[in-house]
Amino acid sequence: MARIVVAMSGGVDSSVAAALLKEQGHEVIGMMLRLWSEPGVIEDDGVERVVQNKCCSLESVDDARRVARMLDIPFYLVNVEQEFKNHIVDSFYEDYVAGRTPNPCLKCNRHIRFTVLLNRALALNADYLATGHYVRVDDHPVTSKRRLRRAVDREKDQSYVLHVLNQHQLAHACFPLGGYTKPQVRAMAAERGMLVATKAESQEICFVANNDYRGFIDRYATARAEETVAVDTATDAKPLITIPRPGPIYNREGSLLGRHRGLAYYTIGQRKGLGIASNEPLHVLKIDAQSNALIVGPAAALDQQEFFTSNMHYLNGETPREPFEALVKVRYKAPEQPALVTPLEGQRAHIILRQPQRAITPGQAAVFYGEDGEEVLCGGIIR
Repeated sequence: MARIVVAMSGGVDSSVAAALLKEQGHEVIGMMLRLWSEPGVIEDDGVERVVQNKCCSLESVDDARRVARMLDIPFYLVNVEQEFKNHIVDSFYEDYVAGRTPNPCLKCNRHIRFTVLLNRALALNADYLATGHYVRVDDHPVTSKRRLRRAVDREKDQSYVLHVLNQHQLAHACFPLGGYTKPQVRAMAAERGMLVATKAESQEICFVANNDYRGFIDRYATARAEETVAVDTATDAKPLITIPRPGPIYNREGSLLGRHRGLAYYTIGQRKGLGIASNEPLHVLKIDAQSNALIVGPAAALDQQEFFTSNMHYLNGETPREPFEALVKVRYKAPEQPALVTPLEGQRAHIILRQPQRAITPGQAAVFYGEDGEEVLCGGIIR
């Protein structure tokens, strides 16, 4: 039997994962991460009141502790607020200001859960770090390398956000729920008398109050504006632009149609909130960070058949030398599409889709699967 640290959140998935491992006879240790999050502020009849984010709330901590007591396992609360803010929150803000639409779960899994927390687990002489993610991991039958496979429950499959894991991380990763469906997991929690069996799951950005990313950008920009930025006058260096700036909105022909309030507040495909009068619906086609401009046009112009990625990560640790066929997801909930992937120098790749897709968004991940749609091959950031 193995010693396994379970990343607990106070939710039903991680709770059942811990229970299953304990019942299998493993030595289980519960760990919960205390992450950075902003307090939520809501105006009610002109009166401000603070609401607690769901992430790392006292209720969630209590739920996790209760499950740990029920299972008779040790439980530790690990403070990683500063690491989380530095690696995840600041990057999230900077990406939006630069006109990209990030997925913070990717960096969190790579830098926080499967680096910081995994290192804590290994320091306790644990064999594995387990989470409640819906994925499967095993050894490739030919190469014997660790591979990441999609969950049985395709609706809950989370391989998209775990494609960032390397061979070392996969070797120490354990995902007890990959062979179950969500209804089965809730039923198992209820059978064991867990109060979290019916607990609602959050689809929100965990550190953003009220799931309002635009409000978060406003508040974070205000904090950034108060910081002093040094300017090297001797070399005429320009300070880093860390706050959203208003700029022009153009159509595809280059005609000025209006003004935007800052690139951070817009995403590819967005139609509402542009503040432009037009005879036809206009959508954001391009966010031009270099010119601080939005390019808008009709919905049909959102279709795209090829794009480039950077930061390509191949799960087996080897970059292919030749182009290869794969299925690609261009966002978390997007259906897989056949594509030709051509690896390029500098961890880049050129992607040609068999069929055009709508609103392919810079900053999001493109994740590639084998032609049977089961194994995760690689992934990169859309540019």
